[in-house]
Amino acid sequence: MDSGSPLPVWRQPRARLWALAGVVTLGFLVALEIAAHHYGLPGPMASQAKEVVVAPKSGFLLYSGMALMMLVLTWRQRFIAVAAAIGIDVVFLVVRWAAGIEVTDGHPFGNGALWVLLGVAVIAVTRRTGRERALLLKGVGLGLLLVAGRKTGDTWLLITSKSRPMVLDQYVAVADHALGNPSWLVGRLVTATGPIGFNFLDIVYGQLAVAAVLVALYQLRNVAVERRFPVHHLVRTFLVIGLLGPAIYMIFPVVGPLYAYGTGTEHWASVSLWWSDTSSSAHWSMGDLWPVTPPPVDAPHSMPFDGITPRNCMPSLHTAWATAIFIHSRKGPKFLRYAGTFWLIATLTATLGFGYHYGADLLAGVVFTLTIEAALRSFDRGWDRSGLRLVAYGTAVFAALLLSYRYLPLEMARLPWVAGPLLVLAMASVIYGYVRTTSRWESATSPARDPETQPETV
Repeated sequence: MDSGSPLPVWRQPRARLWALAGVVTLGFLVALEIAAHHYGLPGPMASQAKEVVVAPKSGFLLYSGMALMMLVLTWRQRFIAVAAAIGIDVVFLVVRWAAGIEVTDGHPFGNGALWVLLGVAVIAVTRRTGRERALLLKGVGLGLLLVAGRKTGDTWLLITSKSRPMVLDQYVAVADHALGNPSWLVGRLVTATGPIGFNFLDIVYGQLAVAAVLVALYQLRNVAVERRFPVHHLVRTFLVIGLLGPAIYMIFPVVGPLYAYGTGTEHWASVSLWWSDTSSSAHWSMGDLWPVTPPPVDAPHSMPFDGITPRNCMPSLHTAWATAIFIHSRKGPKFLRYAGTFWLIATLTATLGFGYHYGADLLAGVVFTLTIEAALRSFDRGWDRSGLRLVAYGTAVFAALLLSYRYLPLEMARLPWVAGPLLVLAMASVIYGYVRTTSRWESATSPARDPETQPETV
């Protein structure tokens, strides 16, 4: 072959990178499947495979995944895909009705969206070649990864509750005195707003994925026209956060103030919601303290907890995801920027006000996200000294936060006017470093391209 001719698609560096990422992801899912079966739990792959036929846990999520995939299709193909998905769902509804099958655990729709996703993958492999095949497969991969990310997260949470019988809530709760016990403060404020304030925050908190899809749809709006994806977009950050975050849960298991220092039902008993609490920790908590009485400042120690409640507090991934939405909405229209800001503030309020997280979790979540964002953008533009320095600094600050929560909580609680500002300053320094470094990247006249807008080759 002539040395000047372009390489085949499958031999291009980025194509090889995607192939490697696919192999690593598949290996991770297989390992998680084996671990789940070891604990007698449904694995993410088996759970997803069942939804080809059985009623899915979340039909909205499957249709969101299909919406991401349709970004690579033409308008005519999109109409055909939507019609096919709805038609398949109608057939499933009729069959279930005729067979007398009642859907009690999940949604009566969503199978059609999954069938369309799989169908486009089959068409890409059998009927398309070259760049067109790669584009379709990448679209299908993003859609399925969005769904698999949710399934993987659910499995991870179940595994944390089974494999980590001891939790470190006392350490974090004592360290949180340096921040003024924000969960207790915001929890009392949310309680004072009654059902109206609670239901409003609950809707925002529960629909974080919807906000993410809106931002992602804006970022990927030109994919069908340009026939290529932007180098950097929100979906990648979301997936990496969801992949790495649960690993920290295994290292630093924490259940949250609602469960460790409350009955687990403080808010739920006073409002009418579609919620049935099945993980109440009333017989495991330190006492009925949240959100009225802050925990005492005494020597913390690990404590046993039930085998149901997920150890999913450190870091706060809801904070991490909301921070990612905020960052990626900055380059959108005014409405999207306002929405990103609103979702971040409301999510922070809900995570504290519902008793799901300590203030220390939120600081760690922000640093966690900025470090991941810095790593992804550095990879896209090519690693240099500024990128390496930013990622190393973010990693060091994140590790320092975890170590201080674990080994210096008493000192932090006894010197709150010193420790509190230092914790906030550590987070602020990472924010400052990220903004300063990325602004320099974007304003540089060198070939570094803007990863939010510059398309990549497939």
